[in-house]
Amino acid sequence: MRPPFPPPPERSAEIRRRFADEARSERPDLSSLCLLVGAQADGELDETGIDAAQIELDRLAGQLPFRPGGPRSWAVSLRELLGDRCGFRGAPVDYQRLESSLLHEVLRRRRGLPILLSVVWMEVARRAGAPVYGVALPGHFVVGFGPTEEQVLADPFDGGRVLSGGDAELLVAGATGSSLDPSMLSPADPLDVVQRILNNVRAWAAARPERSDVALWAVELSLLLPSHSARLRYERAQLFVQRGDFVQGAVELDAYAEVVAAVDEPAAARVRQQAHAARAMLN
Repeated sequence: MRPPFPPPPERSAEIRRRFADEARSERPDLSSLCLLVGAQADGELDETGIDAAQIELDRLAGQLPFRPGGPRSWAVSLRELLGDRCGFRGAPVDYQRLESSLLHEVLRRRRGLPILLSVVWMEVARRAGAPVYGVALPGHFVVGFGPTEEQVLADPFDGGRVLSGGDAELLVAGATGSSLDPSMLSPADPLDVVQRILNNVRAWAAARPERSDVALWAVELSLLLPSHSARLRYERAQLFVQRGDFVQGAVELDAYAEVVAAVDEPAAARVRQQAHAARAMLN
């Protein structure tokens, strides 16, 4: 099955407007932002499909026990429902599929990357009233339940397995070679979760130069988040040049050079040279 392709320009512009509005709202809704990412990736995801995904999250939440108890009871209830009964989990092959980063596809396939499976866990648990949040461990996203002093972690990629302190340490050591720092267990902000999802999409596209269209929309959505790296503008400029839009690429490079010049004039000069080279490709 071929990976999904973005919608036509008019639909894409509407999705981006809504994404920017939601990202800048007082309390950004994680599921809405993730589904808008999905709509930008997949031109076949229309409003009916977006509504259906939200309804599915509601349906799953309705199958959880009513207030099962403390943090561990919530974690076990989510594992029993989503992992054991519904079969949500991940596998190494999921890292090779763009669909693994799209919430509507993860709900359909019940497979995905750790962070998207964690979004399913969080959104289902939140709807049921659980004290739930994402935990962005280095290299592996998991879900936390309860306050810091009673925190219970679960790994949706492993079917919702409840983790011991030693398990979390092993995950961090495997990803970074270093020890677990308590700061790594802090709740992840929803916008940080979305940025990390878009980073995964960009990484997927970077390994597939023929899908520079995916890299471009992922960068452009990242730029709509209230907080983002200025270097994303440089990445967008490079993508325009790569895709043969030399004029737009040169304009973007010049604009980025102006930003860089305030702190690093030699680097700005190198970027201006790249802009000159891009314009030369028109001759």
